[in-house]
Amino acid sequence: MKLISRIFLSLAALACLLPSGFAQPAKAAKPVKGEYIAYVGTYTRPNKSQGIYAWRFHPATGKVTAIGLVGETASPSFLAVHPNRKFLYAVNESSNFEGKRVGRVSAFAMDTTTGQLKLLNTVSSRGDGPCHLALDPSGKWLFAANYGGGSVAEYPVHDDGTLGEASAFVQHKGSSVNPERQAGPHAHSTVLSPDGKSVYVADLGLDRILSYKVGGLAPNDPPYTKIAQGAGPRHLAFTPNGRYAYVMTEMTASVVAFRYDGGKFEELQTMPTAEMGANISGAEIAVHPNGKFVYSSTRGANTIAVFAIDAGKGTLTAVERTPSGGKTPRNFAIDPTGAYLFAANQDSDNVVVFRIDAKTGKLTPTGATLDAFAPVCITFVPAQ
Repeated sequence: MKLISRIFLSLAALACLLPSGFAQPAKAAKPVKGEYIAYVGTYTRPNKSQGIYAWRFHPATGKVTAIGLVGETASPSFLAVHPNRKFLYAVNESSNFEGKRVGRVSAFAMDTTTGQLKLLNTVSSRGDGPCHLALDPSGKWLFAANYGGGSVAEYPVHDDGTLGEASAFVQHKGSSVNPERQAGPHAHSTVLSPDGKSVYVADLGLDRILSYKVGGLAPNDPPYTKIAQGAGPRHLAFTPNGRYAYVMTEMTASVVAFRYDGGKFEELQTMPTAEMGANISGAEIAVHPNGKFVYSSTRGANTIAVFAIDAGKGTLTAVERTPSGGKTPRNFAIDPTGAYLFAANQDSDNVVVFRIDAKTGKLTPTGATLDAFAPVCITFVPAQ
């Protein structure tokens, strides 16, 4: 199988064939003003993916150009960028580090001219199967969720971008109603509060959103918010004004809307993202930068659902469900301009680019499809 990336650009009736992101990167092109680097984390497999890949993206034209492999590392399934845009962090979703049943967290320095990454250091995730990470707004702390281990760890971030060993760690305990999926805790994401003082951890195994203080992981008051039993909360997203929050449930493939005030969540509504059936599960959720729309991906159904937000109430109205352009949309990301959505289809080895209608929130495929083996996470950084 030839590793060739077919990038078809229908914008302005333009079509071109570009080199694969899995080929050796060519000499870096001179960055264009308003250009971004899209980093894609993957599940690594022999002779397929080797780590983190990158593409250049120019929102003014919709043009996407392959850079290639920029950071060789094992299964970097979720990525996060430091607020100073100099460093990138990845969880290495594994269960073996230094002879222990734990995963890893890796720190990289970014060259935003070439897109290349330089490994700074790697530390233990303190738990099995790390799957998500996030930094606080100050960039002083990084948080990682261990799905397999059902735990959360906090790390100091040094001025040079390296990570210290975990300075705080919490092992979740308990279970919920599904004996197959919820016999124990499964921390699935770490999301900072709008004021940056708290970190919220969605635990699929406990049907809870747990709340901790940044800098020590002491429990907040209240220490958690309950989700419907058997729902399996996965990811959480706030509106830009911090008034509302939306939780994606994995096991019931629904979006739960909350009013958020002073660290307290008041449940407002639950909206399905797809018709339930075998192998249907919720994945990613994001609020558009304009605060008007919520997007969610559903595996099995292989769709991206769009909801309109009532600005006064925080409730949702279904807009559409759009095919993701592949199989198993594990993750997606809205570009910083809010004009495009990149959907990472893990089991069809592609990333599909959609244009977002600013008035309706609806998605239209641009025709751009990036070949990427087992893509899991996408993040954007301004090119220099």
